Amino acid sequence: MIDEIVTGAEQRMQKSVGSLEDAFKKIRTGRAHPSILDSVMVSYYGTDTPLNQLANVHVEEGRSLLISPWEKQLIKEIEKAILKSDLGLNPSNNGDTIRVPMPPLTEETRREYTKQAKHEAENTRVAIRNIRRDANSDFKDLEKEKEISEDEYHHAEDQVQKLTDKYVAVVESTFHSKEEDLLSF
Repeated sequence: MIDEIVTGAEQRMQKSVGSLEDAFKKIRTGRAHPSILDSVMVSYYGTDTPLNQLANVHVEEGRSLLISPWEKQLIKEIEKAILKSDLGLNPSNNGDTIRVPMPPLTEETRREYTKQAKHEAENTRVAIRNIRRDANSDFKDLEKEKEISEDEYHHAEDQVQKLTDKYVAVVESTFHSKEEDLLSF
C-alpha cells in the first residue's frame, strides 16, 4: 500500500518536471532551436497538426530556422501558423522553404523571459509540494485506520520527502540552465 502511494507520487512528480521542460521549450533564447516551434499547430485539411509532423525543421547558421514542408501547398498555412503562434517570429517564404530568423534578444526581453521561466519553475515546485501533501495525507489516513503503524507512517513520510527534495533539485537545475541560456550573450 505504501509503495503504491510512493510510486504514484514519484510518477506525478516526474510528469510535473516534464511539463516544466515543455514550458521551457516555448521560452526562446537568442539561439535557434527547432523545439521552439513544437507548439505551432498548422491547419492541415481542417485539422490542427503539429508543425514537426508536416515539415523538416533545421537550424541554419545558428541564428535562423529553415522549414522544408513535405507538401509545397502547406507553405502559406505554416507561415500563417508561425505568425499566429505568439512567439514573436517573422517567417519569410521563398516558395519552397520558410526561413525564420531569430531576432537577438534585448536585455529587457531576456529579463522578461527569465521572469517567465522563474514563474514556471515556481509553479512546478508548488505542484511537487502538493503531490507530497497528498501522499502524506494518504499515509495519515492509513495510520488512522490502523492499516500501518506509526513507524511505517514516519518512514513513508521520509520517503516522500526525499522524493520531493530530489525533484525540487531537478527543477532548480533545469531553471538555472535555462536562466544561463537566456542571460548568455
